[in-house]
Amino acid sequence: MDDTFYLTTAIFYPSPSAPIHSLYEAIGADVLARYHRLLGTPTRFLTGTDEHSAQVERQARERGIEPKALMDEWAAAWRGAFDLFSVSYDRFIRTTDPDHVRASLEMVRRARDNGDIYKGTYSGWYCIGDNEFKTDAQIVDGRCPDHPTLELQWLEEENYFFRLSDYRDRLVAHIEAHPEFIQPVSRRNEILRLLEGGLEDISASRSKVSWGVPFPGDPDHTVYVWFDALPNYISAVGYPGQEFFDRWPAALHVIGKDITRFHCVIWPAMLMSAGIELPATVWAHGFLMIGGGKLSKSEAQLLNLESLIERHGPDAFRYVLLREAAWDSDRDFPGVQEFLDQFDARYESDLANDLGNLLNRSVSMIAKYRGGVVPRAAVPGTGTTLETDLDRSGAEALELWTGAMDALRLHDGIEAAMSIVRAANGFIDRSQPWKLAKDPDAAEELEAVLGSLVRALVRASVALSPVMPGKCREIWDRLGGEGPLPGPDDIDARIPKRIADSRPGVLFPRPEA
Repeated sequence: MDDTFYLTTAIFYPSPSAPIHSLYEAIGADVLARYHRLLGTPTRFLTGTDEHSAQVERQARERGIEPKALMDEWAAAWRGAFDLFSVSYDRFIRTTDPDHVRASLEMVRRARDNGDIYKGTYSGWYCIGDNEFKTDAQIVDGRCPDHPTLELQWLEEENYFFRLSDYRDRLVAHIEAHPEFIQPVSRRNEILRLLEGGLEDISASRSKVSWGVPFPGDPDHTVYVWFDALPNYISAVGYPGQEFFDRWPAALHVIGKDITRFHCVIWPAMLMSAGIELPATVWAHGFLMIGGGKLSKSEAQLLNLESLIERHGPDAFRYVLLREAAWDSDRDFPGVQEFLDQFDARYESDLANDLGNLLNRSVSMIAKYRGGVVPRAAVPGTGTTLETDLDRSGAEALELWTGAMDALRLHDGIEAAMSIVRAANGFIDRSQPWKLAKDPDAAEELEAVLGSLVRALVRASVALSPVMPGKCREIWDRLGGEGPLPGPDDIDARIPKRIADSRPGVLFPRPEA
């Protein structure tokens, strides 16, 4: 597993369509998957849907169909949304998949064989919105804060329990020995504070629920969410087969900050019980919210996927989403219109004005002054030693980009990439190639300037390609690049030698007035 980067999103609770906050997580994880592929690292990227719950069963019955038929419909809609926004998952797993069911049952059996499963009675408040029993500390004004419109249900039922309380000390020891296990630091501190107060055992089964996986040895029970959903991360890589041990542990679980307890306490305890190595890192991103996260039906319609794509295209949406929302903190827009206004403003300034304009200016000047031939100064190994301040700042920005991406600070990585673009536009204004072209004694300087612009564009397109894969491929093609975009270490060796098309083209068209 040392040479493979295996990352996952959380497994999403499905609905008729993928909401924007789920796209935020999926697109962010996709950027990391594409980044590691760009580095040449074998990469495996998992996402999917969590399909067993009482709410799904209820909604299916209301429509007069089987729960599996409803989930087939919803899962197809989610896959379609991820495909629209170029989320390059290697596996879209569903908790109804047979290989996943086998893995879930094996996890229950291992916990039982380890003495961590016992039978008892549970009574408490249950939220159908997230399929979870709530403790008193999790209830605000008599409601689940994540689903305030749903009434909590008081349930008393016979359950099988998992001895989570036995794993408190082992979890603390692991987190302290491996501070990288929970990131960012604020989330790690939250989990350590939670563990200080001790842990209670949790339900491993539900009774009187038919839509689910039958509990091993007791068909009157179904496997509860912890053992039903969380094992998707290992079932997707072959658990419990022998091939699993060549593919695990995961390098990174990407989750929302609201489910850190599930992934940083319950999930690692389950793995410890089964004798399985823990994932390397769990990254809990903040929330993308609009008006505090509450949208009216009319507002939600303005943010449906078709309207977002029609506005400026899927790549632009990916860019603005991750540029505007830092991946380690919350971002709350006052309302839908403010979000759309910021989408338009960022598209206009960063993409149309800065990046698109830089490409057009550079390609046009190379066509006009060099007949489309990229200056030798831009081609390594041709005997030139010319270097400009743009080359130096671009190399420094690429190092900052690598550091930011490795630290999972996607917004900082985007900023580093765009600093190359801004520097290149400023470089054109300072060097004034149109004047150099009129001076016979400035031929070498003109070559250095134009060569530096090509290098800057290649660097920027490489760095931005995980965020905007389609548009950056267009840049590479316009520059005459051959094959896939280079990795960051291969840029100098693969600078194009002739631009492919000197005719002006609009990379980021402005909407018609």
